[in-house]
Amino acid sequence: MSTADETGFEPATGDGPLLPGAGEKRAGSVRTAYEGMLQIRRLTNTEHANPQAIPASWELHRTVRAVALALEAAGLPPSAVDASGQRVALGYRVGPGESHGCVRVEWLGPPGSGAARDEEEALPRCAEVLQQLGWTALLYRGPRRRRFLEVEPPAGSPRAGGA
Repeated sequence: MSTADETGFEPATGDGPLLPGAGEKRAGSVRTAYEGMLQIRRLTNTEHANPQAIPASWELHRTVRAVALALEAAGLPPSAVDASGQRVALGYRVGPGESHGCVRVEWLGPPGSGAARDEEEALPRCAEVLQQLGWTALLYRGPRRRRFLEVEPPAGSPRAGGA
């Protein structure tokens, strides 16, 4: 039994296996989780004029999960790895950032997939999705000139971090 079977829905971070239920059942689960996230925002961000436009407190404590859910709900493809850890799918990868409470989003794929070429268009799409949900997403270049996003809570939010 997988972790997702034991704990319920888990958004794709791009570090797991190819999603076996990547059909209508998976889409329904993603939609339900995303709508739940927006409902939590509406119920907990009552002091804001647009409560859905900023992350809820629980998102700040599970930043990797919240960012992965936002990207998957937007229809962006997650990367994936096989049992040996080799990349087998082209898409986003979400993981902890270098700073506490930050998340790193990369565009990765198997050798020859064109991930390095595609990241120029894909990462700004990821940033746009996240910025519409109130996250601050900054584009950087790392080693070998590969681009990545550093995603953090909006200014004035506490940085809690975590998966």
